[in-house]
Amino acid sequence: MRLKKGLLTAINCYNVKWVTRLQDVFTATKMLALGGIVIAGMWFLAMGNTENIAHPMQNSNWDPGYVALSFYSGLFSYSGWNYLNFVTEELKNPYKNLPKAICVSMPLSTIVYLLVNVAYFVVLSKEELLSSNTVAVTFGAKILPMLTWLMPLFVSCSTFGALNGAIFASSRLFFVGARNGHLPKAIALINVKRYTPCPSLVFLCIITLLLMCIDDVFALINYATFVESSFTLTSVTGLLWLRLKRPDLKRPIKVDIILPITFFIIAAFLVTLPMYVKPWEVGIGLLMILSGIPVYMVFVYWKDKPRWLNNIADPLC
Repeated sequence: MRLKKGLLTAINCYNVKWVTRLQDVFTATKMLALGGIVIAGMWFLAMGNTENIAHPMQNSNWDPGYVALSFYSGLFSYSGWNYLNFVTEELKNPYKNLPKAICVSMPLSTIVYLLVNVAYFVVLSKEELLSSNTVAVTFGAKILPMLTWLMPLFVSCSTFGALNGAIFASSRLFFVGARNGHLPKAIALINVKRYTPCPSLVFLCIITLLLMCIDDVFALINYATFVESSFTLTSVTGLLWLRLKRPDLKRPIKVDIILPITFFIIAAFLVTLPMYVKPWEVGIGLLMILSGIPVYMVFVYWKDKPRWLNNIADPLC
């Protein structure tokens, strides 16, 4: 994974067109693999193999905290809509294409992933699902034993695509943050020949490699998802406040008020309920957020800093 990260960071630094073409290839390969899984699963289902889904909710834990926590492991698969917001400057006609991309991708992803999970549960037993580190590979080995090499290839392409998209979008977030003075100025620089934000890409790579030192990947998912859900809750709260206090404000993109209200309820559910189920992991995620407050207050918000502190802050911000 570290090699993948380094390779894709280098490609993102070299050429944006290469990045988009790679993303197209990886996405097409992923959709091909998912389509094959869905077709195989539906065929098994049509043949009457329903014993694995006869009692789908048996022994389920309906504690609200664990229900909210269960969303954490799956939310990343649907986070492409969020990454789209980071690259609006590079979209053609974003006011038109951004809502269109979200409205097309979210239902499509939801339907495909739902059908894929049905296929997994139809073909694999509960024991096989729980014992497998790569469910897609186990699924492929059971469906087509003679082509066991094929599914790991598809899984690798899928992870490459997800990582490539995350690098491309997240680096723009750091770039804009630095441009607004919230991160060191050097991160806002771009390569004048290739027009790529190389410093922000390298900075993102370093941060990611440090996070990969955490052994428990599920704890890392919980940290990151709690932080992302908290920022989402804060953003939608601000949106609702502006809709209430500034109803006449010009809005290039505007949706019916029921959508942000629903989104607010879901985000609040994801942020608050896991606190009593996994207080340690949620607490670490909360510390990640709070750790930025003193840095922001000292280096960004505080304008009348002493000269010695300005000498430190000016090269950074």
